Amino acid sequence: MMAGVPDDREQLRTTFESAARRYHQARPDYPAELLDELVRLAGLQAGSRLLEVGCGTGKATIPLARRGFLITCTELGAELAAQARRNLARIGEVEVVQEAFETWQPPAGPGYDLVFAATSWHWIDPAVRYRKAWEVLRSGGHLAFWSASHVFPEDGDPFFAEIQDVYDEIGEGLPEGAAFYRPGELPDERAEIEASGLFTGVVVRQFDWEISYDAEGYLRLLDTFSGHIAMEPWQRDRLYGAIRERLAGRPDGRLSRGWGAVLHVARRRDMQHSGPRRDPAQ
Repeated sequence: MMAGVPDDREQLRTTFESAARRYHQARPDYPAELLDELVRLAGLQAGSRLLEVGCGTGKATIPLARRGFLITCTELGAELAAQARRNLARIGEVEVVQEAFETWQPPAGPGYDLVFAATSWHWIDPAVRYRKAWEVLRSGGHLAFWSASHVFPEDGDPFFAEIQDVYDEIGEGLPEGAAFYRPGELPDERAEIEASGLFTGVVVRQFDWEISYDAEGYLRLLDTFSGHIAMEPWQRDRLYGAIRERLAGRPDGRLSRGWGAVLHVARRRDMQHSGPRRDPAQ
């Protein structure tokens, strides 16, 4: 189970820099079915112009670049941007710009066909993100975002509930009322998108998959989560030692983690007589 995400978004969004090299190997690939649905809903075709918000190391960029789209990426972290450039050096037509999406200015020319964010939208300033996406999209363009979250099948691996006693011991327990979502039951951001007044035709799709990890593979994954990166060394030592010990006691030494993603796709609303409304978080 991932430790609770602290509230300081501006500080935490920079923690991924320290995991730039591990991130690409440890984080899961997104299901091909999710990308297929994104392409269909956004009406993309080879040559479509895409803007990615917070590309990280290029986990979502690579499979989309291979489909023939022209992609510009913004990435706040210098190390993450450098890693993305290395990963994408021989794949399609991609430009990685090391800058925050909130302050980045698009080049002159037509707007983008799609603005998308894979596991990064929640890090973008809520007072800016919808308005900025609206501004850089062409008429009829689309916004899309999704995250990869932990889900708990009804007959899923009990390891994550069992290890919570160690999280509690080190002061990183789940907040009161934390939910253990089933596959297909993750909350969505439809209401927030609609409240912005900037997008219409919102479509939400959920995708689920499972990945098996040995102890070291799972710890590499935890090393890419902001809450774990921000832990004190003694906290990580105690937690990681317990994970190794408990998995060593299993016959195959492995755990199975459920993943879920909620894909949101919405069409840019054209404003004929007035500018866009303020974002709902302002």
